[in-house]
Amino acid sequence: MKTHHATAQRAAESAKAQESAGVRLDKWLWAARFYKTRSVAGEAIEKGRVMVNEQLAKASRTVRVGDMLAVRQGDCPLARRILVKGVSDTRGPAPVAQLLYEETEESRCAIAAWTAARPYQADPAQSIEQGRPTKSDRRKLVEWQRWSVSLDDDAPQ
Repeated sequence: MKTHHATAQRAAESAKAQESAGVRLDKWLWAARFYKTRSVAGEAIEKGRVMVNEQLAKASRTVRVGDMLAVRQGDCPLARRILVKGVSDTRGPAPVAQLLYEETEESRCAIAAWTAARPYQADPAQSIEQGRPTKSDRRKLVEWQRWSVSLDDDAPQ
């Protein structure tokens, strides 16, 4: 238990030292345990799944205490609204990481409602009638596509 306490203390000291300077967005998301690796956090930022103060951000953007983040994770279409309460560029234990942010009450309620309604939503896999095409089905499709040229394709331009 001693090592856990020492690690938490070092992480807290590191966070206090960086609060004034701020830290890169991808490092903060990794340290706060929103994403498993920095590269995954960078990909999410690049895809526009993370916003800082209602603006799209780059991975190199500096996060400071008081910033409001919107983070979309997994297959949930809703973004978690998060207030930055501390900054750290080191990934510590989960209890320490949870001290770096506070999720808004509206965000928590909206995601809880979406999670509760999720089992009743349509499953995309149910729309597939037959599964994957067989080899003969693919051959028929290719043959049909080869001979079904429209008149517009041959018209001179």
